[in-house]
Amino acid sequence: MKLLFVLEHYYPYIGGAENLFTALTRKLVKNGHTITVITSLYDRSLPLREVSEGVKIIRVRCLNRYLFTFFSLPILMREVRRFDLIHTTTYNAALPSWLVGKIMNKPVVVTFHEVWGKLWFQLPFIKSWQSRLFHLYEKIILSLPFKKYIAVSNYTKDCLEEAGIDSNRIVMIHNGLDYDSLSSYRYTAPKDFTYTYFGRLGISKGLDLLLPAAKLFSTQYPDSKLQLILPKKPRAFFKKILRMIRQLNLENHIVLMHGLPRKELYQTLCSSSCVVIPSYSEGFCFAAAEAVALGVPIISSQKGALKEVVNGRYVSIEAMNSNALYEALFRARNEQWTESLQKYFPLNNTVDDHLKLYDCLLNQG
Repeated sequence: MKLLFVLEHYYPYIGGAENLFTALTRKLVKNGHTITVITSLYDRSLPLREVSEGVKIIRVRCLNRYLFTFFSLPILMREVRRFDLIHTTTYNAALPSWLVGKIMNKPVVVTFHEVWGKLWFQLPFIKSWQSRLFHLYEKIILSLPFKKYIAVSNYTKDCLEEAGIDSNRIVMIHNGLDYDSLSSYRYTAPKDFTYTYFGRLGISKGLDLLLPAAKLFSTQYPDSKLQLILPKKPRAFFKKILRMIRQLNLENHIVLMHGLPRKELYQTLCSSSCVVIPSYSEGFCFAAAEAVALGVPIISSQKGALKEVVNGRYVSIEAMNSNALYEALFRARNEQWTESLQKYFPLNNTVDDHLKLYDCLLNQG
């Protein structure tokens, strides 16, 4: 099977969608399939073309992911002839993928991680005109007749149906983890309460709640620490976070880390008291699934698909404000956890479900 993936970001970019497609494409190559990824050159230090663990990567020369929508078209038109099927994802890669698939008569499937709808108008770090524009673009993507829509959680599936997508065209496939790669790590709580946020910089991630809550918490518990494991890009967003840290005088409370190798990341998580996920919405949340697999307790907003993914030991944030997050930190410090049976999302199941979908589409002709 020859599959073309069109993704605005791909490894080594940090994010849940990138985790999914990196693991999926590499696993597909090991299963004997031919895989090419067309993505953006978000970092000038990366090569325009390379082969990584059997996956051929073609990077479009545009540093802005929004320009990828347009700049990717010529390369897509040139490359698509050799492939059986196009697999894309929201948001910026979806439109050119659908258009090229339509022109070249190739089936196109799209993975929806989230559908935000009116949430666009409630999020921080975004101007009102941007909210309106992104909301409109999301509606445009939802109006495109893809062959199939892959939802990465039951929550996302419900959102797609509410947005008007026929349920017969939606396939729910949970994101998957390679649990073998996590089995050697052991959680050991530190002496002083240390809570950790890790993941990409995004407007839905709740950092606007976490930092003021950290200010309240550091005043009450000066020996505690917040570890922020963040990428430095998007640069403008990163500067906003640094500015907030300075304004709140949190320099002595926060340990900033960037670009940790996977082994060091997992070791850092396992030596934390808990992981904090204060998101306004999550379509799946790899951070939550990885923390659960490592045995690290979680403080969770329980928004979106977090109710599906968060289990083991956790504390829920009762309201989306800094005071409620402070109270959740207090309960976590006192080990007032809710406990539930651990759920598993095996990567092999994710790959198998994708292969079944691809086979079904290609056998339809």
